[in-house]
Amino acid sequence: MQRIDSLSWSELESPFGSLLAAASECGLAILMRTDSRYMPQGERGKHCPGLPLFTELSRQLEAYAAGERREFSVPLDPHGTEFQLRVWQALLRIPWGSTTSYLQLARELGNEGAVRAVGHANGRNPIHILIPCHRVIGGDGSLRGYAGGIGMKQQLLEIEGHAAQTRQAGLFG
Repeated sequence: MQRIDSLSWSELESPFGSLLAAASECGLAILMRTDSRYMPQGERGKHCPGLPLFTELSRQLEAYAAGERREFSVPLDPHGTEFQLRVWQALLRIPWGSTTSYLQLARELGNEGAVRAVGHANGRNPIHILIPCHRVIGGDGSLRGYAGGIGMKQQLLEIEGHAAQTRQAGLFG
């Protein structure tokens, strides 16, 4: 993940809780709940709450939560390994209201044996909601881990009209 001390940032209040948004000159580099276990640590760059990108991001998140928006137009600038970037690009191809499994995503990337690596890259997605890692569920339809919490994952899927199973893998068989 890109160092946050080199980015402009703001905390946004959203329908999904308090979010940290951080942007480079090229676009949004980080969007995650402030209570995420993957929250970047250390010094933050320049605090820029009035940055037009953050204002537009807030507007688009509100419209998405209200069911009025299916796609985001905020420019993205995620930073990760070559493999992570490939996974995140694949996530962007999952249509609104649809889901896929970790295995299907690994197959799409041409390596069925990379299921765990796909899961790890999915979990390290630095731009929640806009890069829709919430659309990846277990092969049995169950909700699996989400850095923003299973409740948020379920909320995002419900906004998109997907009736995801509320049980977590391993709890009921």
